[in-house]
Amino acid sequence: AEQNTDLSILVAALVGADLADTLSSPGPFTLFAPTDSAFGALPAGTLDDLMKPENKATLVDILTYHVVPGDFPAAALGPFQAVNTVEGKPVHIQKWGGAVKVGSSLASTDLRNVIRADNFGTNGVFHVIDGVLSVPAHAMEV
Repeated sequence: AEQNTDLSILVAALVGADLADTLSSPGPFTLFAPTDSAFGALPAGTLDDLMKPENKATLVDILTYHVVPGDFPAAALGPFQAVNTVEGKPVHIQKWGGAVKVGSSLASTDLRNVIRADNFGTNGVFHVIDGVLSVPAHAMEV
């Protein structure tokens, strides 16, 4: 992800949350990576607040909700599935008509579009998404 200029905010957030080394470990991991534009679409001040040291735990929760243990290229994704994230709550994936969407539920308002799938790294794959995922309030095991 470091090599993608449109993911610089994500990389800075991962470093700020002390997750860069964790996500550089052997894995494998699947990362749903929000673009800089996705972070920019958050309500005014949200990103600045998340980057403050006193909000590190919240930032870690949000970022680890974007990471799934395991290697899930687009071809391995089913039409509808829920997968537990590193954060502990499930993320829902929808693959329909060649498009992949991901979100905290299958409700259309919660889903973010995968705009560039199957970016392979040394320890997994990342899919670039057009929005920041919202961590659901309640955990449900899948």
